[in-house]
Amino acid sequence: MIRLGMLTPSSNTVLEPVIGRLVAGLPGLSVHFSRFAVTEIALTPAALGQFAPAGMVAAARLLADAKVDTIAWNGTSGAWLGFEQDERLCADITAATSTPATTSVLAFREAFRALGVRRIGLVTPYTRDVQDRIMSNWDAAGFPCTAERASGLRDNYSFADVPEDDIAGMIRAVVQDGCDAVAIVCTNLRGALIAATLEQELGVPILDSVSVTLWQSLVMAGFATDRLAPFGRLFA
Repeated sequence: MIRLGMLTPSSNTVLEPVIGRLVAGLPGLSVHFSRFAVTEIALTPAALGQFAPAGMVAAARLLADAKVDTIAWNGTSGAWLGFEQDERLCADITAATSTPATTSVLAFREAFRALGVRRIGLVTPYTRDVQDRIMSNWDAAGFPCTAERASGLRDNYSFADVPEDDIAGMIRAVVQDGCDAVAIVCTNLRGALIAATLEQELGVPILDSVSVTLWQSLVMAGFATDRLAPFGRLFA
């Protein structure tokens, strides 16, 4: 039995049921979750303070009690805080739990490299200042966002209310503007279950945050990802 551990924002209502859909029917695999407080996405000191390592590591220690094989921060704070922030977090989690760790944003970086994509179409529910910070960080890392759309929202709970049709519209718009792949950056946005259909329609990889986090966790645990190929090109 392979057990995957996931750290989850407290106000997220999407990622757990979506993960359940993705892994349903896969024998020998289970996914387990631990929450810590996250209610808004902004660049204010209070909002940034939600992602202080101490609280995240404490939640990770609870997952380690279940003897999980990997621990993933299934959230995208590293997109605006920087890849280095997530690298340090993973090092802290592994030091505290003796368990390999990753994050959604580090998984995006691995996915971009695996698929050989450079120009990113960025789709998020975030406000303009957060969107700009993500684009700056990713450009500096060699993954320029050549097209982007954002919903302008701040309340983390509200991201789950963005309809799939609206997300699909943003995806189509960034592909039309020009990109090698689309990154849906937010684990409380309903992109995972529409990605494969849109890949067939648009001809580019559609990388959803929940899906890429699961993909990277499976790779780290040595579980064959091609069993999830119906959910997107990355799994294949």
